[in-house]
Amino acid sequence: MTRIKNAFTAADGSRKKAFIPFITCGDPTVGTTEKAILAMVAAGADLVEIGIPFSDPTAEGPVIQEANIRALAGGVTTDDAFDLVARLREDGVEIPLVFMTYANVVYSYGVGRFAARGAQVGLDGVILPDVPFEEKAEFDEPLAAAGLELVSLIAPTSHDRVRQIAAASKGFVYCVSSLGVTGVRTNITTDIGAMVELVREATDVPCAVGFGISTPEQAAAMAAKSDGAIVGSAIVRILAEHGEDTMPYVEEYVRAMAQATHAA
Repeated sequence: MTRIKNAFTAADGSRKKAFIPFITCGDPTVGTTEKAILAMVAAGADLVEIGIPFSDPTAEGPVIQEANIRALAGGVTTDDAFDLVARLREDGVEIPLVFMTYANVVYSYGVGRFAARGAQVGLDGVILPDVPFEEKAEFDEPLAAAGLELVSLIAPTSHDRVRQIAAASKGFVYCVSSLGVTGVRTNITTDIGAMVELVREATDVPCAVGFGISTPEQAAAMAAKSDGAIVGSAIVRILAEHGEDTMPYVEEYVRAMAQATHAA
C-alpha cells in the first residue's frame, strides 16, 4: 500500500476521510515551513501538499500568489523544497508529502531528474494543475517509473471527461469545488456529490475536494460527500499574519479542520 492510499485507509481497511492542508515552501522562510508542517502533522493532518514557489501560479488566488512572490523574493528554489522533504522524513514524518507546482518548474529542473530526486528524498506525489489530461504522459511516465504518483484534477467544467480522467488517476483525485482560482469562499455551490459519483463510477481511487474550503463546517460538508477536504489559502493567510510565530495558530486551525473532516 502506498503512503497516499494509506492516508485514506482506516486501521480496519475501510475508507476513511483525509484532511489535506497546503503550504507554500519558504513563506516566510523554509525553516518556518518545516516547523508549520510538523505542527500540522501533530494536529492530525493526513497528507500535506507543499507548494514549490513559481512566478506565474495560474491556479492560485491572491493569497497564495503573494506567498509565492515572498518565497521567491527570499531566494527559495526547487532544491530547497526537495531538501525540506528530506528533513521532514528525518524528523520522523511518515504521512504522504506531495508537491503542488507547475509544468515549467518540473521542465526547468528536468522531468527525469525531478522524479529521481523526489524518490530519493521520500516524496509521494506531484500535482500539476496546468497540465491537461491529454498531455500528462510526459510527466506521469517518468514520475511513475520513480514510484511517484501524479494526482489528477477534475473541475466543474470537466463534464464528460470526468470518468476518463478518473479512470487513469493515481494517488487521489483532486476535485476542484469551484470555478476560478484558489481562495476562501463563503459558499460552495458546485454539486460536489454529482462530481464524486462520476469519479466513483470510474475508479476506487479516493477523491478529495479543494478550492474555497476554510471553515470546519465547509470541511465536514465536503468530506461527507467525498473522501477528504483540502485547504490552502486559509492556512497561507495564517502564516502571512503571524510569520515566525505562527505554529500555535496553524496547529489550532488544522486540529479543528482535521477533526471536522474525520467526523464527517
